[in-house]
This record gives sequence, structure tokens and C-alpha cells, in this order.
Amino acid sequence: MADEKPAEKVGIVQEFKDFLTEYKVMGLAVAFVMGVAITALVNSLVANIIMPVIGVLLPGGDWQAMTVALGPIKFGIGAFIAALINFLIIALVVFFLAKFVMGESKVTKK
Repeated sequence: MADEKPAEKVGIVQEFKDFLTEYKVMGLAVAFVMGVAITALVNSLVANIIMPVIGVLLPGGDWQAMTVALGPIKFGIGAFIAALINFLIIALVVFFLAKFVMGESKVTKK
């Protein structure tokens, strides 16, 4: 019975290594970190470059604080539009990555 514990530990370590390899956990971790970094970059682009230009083009100044009230309910339309623009830019960046970096002539489902 004393021999079972070291073999059991080796088995669990090997299972863990197999899990990391089979599910490509390191690749997922790198993709996640890069996703967080690109999100911060795109958020900065939207907040500091694009939104000030849109703010100048639209009357009323701080359009991101714009709300629409229906009785006691206030909808944050400006914040939603800002989030929508942010999403569209992130989607465009992902599209360009898939198209140019991965060498795809046409982005298709795989």
C-alpha cells in the first residue's frame, strides 16, 4: 500500500500534464492575456481618439452622458452608443487579425 501513493501522485501529475496539452491551456492563456491587452488598447483608442471627435460633431457636448427618460426610467443611451462603437472596433480588429495575420484570403468558419 505504501507503493500506491507515489504511483498515484505520478499518475495525477501526468493526467494534469495531459489535460494542459490536450486542451491547449497555455495557448488559451496567451490568447486571453492578449485579448485583455488589445481590449485596453481599443478602449483607449475609442475613449481618447474617436469619442472626442464624435463629441465635437454632435451638438450638446458630453453625449456619452446622454439619457432618455420615460417616466421614472432613465436609459443611458450615450453610454450604450459608446459601448457599441467600442465593440465594433474590437470586432474589426479581430477581423483584420484573422484576415491578415493568419493569411486568410477569405475569413471562413473552420
